Amino acid sequence: MTASTDLWRAPKAAAPLNATVTIPGSKSLSNRYLILAAMGSRPVTLIGLLRSRDTELMMGALESLGVECRIDEHEETTVTVVPPADGVFKGNSSVFCGLAGTVMRFVPALALYADGPVRFDGDEQAYQRPMAPLLEGLEQLGARIDYEGERGRLPFTLTPPEHADGGAVAIDSSGSSQFISGLLLAAPKLASGLTLTHTGEHLPSLPHIRMTMADLSSAGVDVSMDGHTWTVRHGAVQLPEQVVVEPDLSNAAPFLGAALIAGGTVRVPNWPETTTQPGGLLPGYLERMGADVSVDVADNGVRTLVVTSDGTIHGLGEFDLSAAGEIAPSLAAILVFADAPTSLVGIGHLRGHETNRLEALVTEIERVGGSAHELPDGLHIDAVPTDSLHGAVMETYADHRMATFAAMLGLRIDGIDVVNVATTRKTIPDFVGLWTSMLA
Repeated sequence: MTASTDLWRAPKAAAPLNATVTIPGSKSLSNRYLILAAMGSRPVTLIGLLRSRDTELMMGALESLGVECRIDEHEETTVTVVPPADGVFKGNSSVFCGLAGTVMRFVPALALYADGPVRFDGDEQAYQRPMAPLLEGLEQLGARIDYEGERGRLPFTLTPPEHADGGAVAIDSSGSSQFISGLLLAAPKLASGLTLTHTGEHLPSLPHIRMTMADLSSAGVDVSMDGHTWTVRHGAVQLPEQVVVEPDLSNAAPFLGAALIAGGTVRVPNWPETTTQPGGLLPGYLERMGADVSVDVADNGVRTLVVTSDGTIHGLGEFDLSAAGEIAPSLAAILVFADAPTSLVGIGHLRGHETNRLEALVTEIERVGGSAHELPDGLHIDAVPTDSLHGAVMETYADHRMATFAAMLGLRIDGIDVVNVATTRKTIPDFVGLWTSMLA
């Protein structure tokens, strides 16, 4: 167990909430825009870019490949991306991925267009994250992969083909939609484009793939989908001169979910009218659990999502969460206090995230006196009396969503101490500050 000096006491809500929380930019969109901007022919300024460990790792990775990321001296969330003048990425270089799935699964495809080998490495825990389907796809496109450890995992060196011709690729992306997205993002520069087929029976997080397709389209790319096959035509990639990044709607889940656990009202401004983010499904989920959900539109057009609850939480029965698995830890935290059991299904791929999230959620729910177990494709959470729940030291497994999960439990359970809450910096630079301000 981690030393007590590394613990953060999650504050318990002393009264119903009445808070407005401004959520930083979307990690998923930020890192996709960074990739697409790097593939263009002229600078792109990204406004509202998330500044977190994952986006810093992405910018560092792109800079290793010869891309310039200029941070505005007056506003750190405004970043201008300057691609290489000749459109060729720098080889004989090294990319550090940390524990960022979007870096380790998006950037290797860019190395197809480097002028020499590129080595990829990351945090030790990243060595356990699967990458084989992506790398097999790159091998089908002519790349050579030399592994330093286990095949299909970091660290490795990618040597690009002499000519990146493209063509047909078939992979099993059942483990992560990021394998599909990583290949799609780089595909327009392939001389013959790309026809990509998913061979597995199950495809997780299709909304994230649709997000990738929408972002490609916004950069002028011709991309289409027919069942489990995607076609990307060869062509120029160019985002508009300025792109505004939406707030991260999945990162809004702990704060909006807090309204159900603690009671009261939480507002999140800048909520988009339409979005490709899976977190856009969150309001409907919260409503099904008993919250009142509405949108206030100000005179200036700013839309604010408002979630209000008296603290009563309804279980969901069997609930397919395959469209938004990344918010499973936040929903699980709410459902620990529900009046009926819930089986969250369609999320077996969470076993391959920063940690095995399904196993971690069961362990931590049981640690505080709750009852849960894994399903073949998900997680079952039993309804238990709230007075049977108790404080504990909760592990986070270097996983930002497990840290916010623990903080949410602390709203209603005394004595929740969180190990390494700083892991939240992966996607929320000042989670503790935002959380304590919400309670104040």
